Amino acid sequence: MESRASASLQDSKSVHADMPVVIFCGGRGTRLKEETGAIPKPLVKIGTHPILWHIMKGYHAQGFRKFVLLVGYLGEKIKEYFYTYPVYHGSFTIRPGANGPRIDYHDVPPEDWEVTVLDTGIDVETGGRLQRAKSHLGQGRFLLTYGDGVADVNVEELIRFHDTHRPVVTITGVHPPSRFGALEMDGPLAKTFFEKPSTQSSYINGGFFVVEPSIFMFLSDDPKLNFEKDVLRKLARESNLAVYPHHGYWQCMDTIRDVEFLNEEWAKNQAPWKVWND
Repeated sequence: MESRASASLQDSKSVHADMPVVIFCGGRGTRLKEETGAIPKPLVKIGTHPILWHIMKGYHAQGFRKFVLLVGYLGEKIKEYFYTYPVYHGSFTIRPGANGPRIDYHDVPPEDWEVTVLDTGIDVETGGRLQRAKSHLGQGRFLLTYGDGVADVNVEELIRFHDTHRPVVTITGVHPPSRFGALEMDGPLAKTFFEKPSTQSSYINGGFFVVEPSIFMFLSDDPKLNFEKDVLRKLARESNLAVYPHHGYWQCMDTIRDVEFLNEEWAKNQAPWKVWND
């Protein structure tokens, strides 16, 4: 099943390959405490892989290879995951020795990504986390998203939209899926039932940002600076925040029901966010 993004971008070489993709991975995930007592939310699994892997694979399939992960709560778990990535995703032979083990890997993971993991603190808001990544992002624009949501956003189209409007930040607006089934009634009987209807009358922040380097004029080292409440609101007031309307698939992982729902879609091979080949 191919998504809107996959047909033309699957395994493509992108002129934006060196554009960093920044991912917020530092929150406590308190609404998902059934899973996040021992691991951070980005490592909660969909199928056999963390949701963070699914997010990164979506960007990688569209030509992006540089990732900057802003970690905080249980950030050491994310560090361990990527440090041992070849071990978990391939076969190897190990030879213990006095000077440490020698490992020969027999399989090379297919992802040629470059991953920078930045410890941005435990109790730091998103604006403060992003400010602490400044020295790792170069002088150009970058992409930004959250470590708990998947979508079939066509990133090339998103960037073209941003180029047309030239704001400091372009945000992807999505229609939120309802958390409850919707009923259409015919008298006392149900006429139709929708398990996950979308609310089409309004947009919410779906993440998947394009950000100009001038964003750092709006940031500071204040650990309480919130990117959404403080920075984006200010940009909106100054007409420097554009909204790219996304009408395809989007789903966040906020609750245990969301985890179950995403795993059900993955198990049935009905995962619209999967824009890559196996």
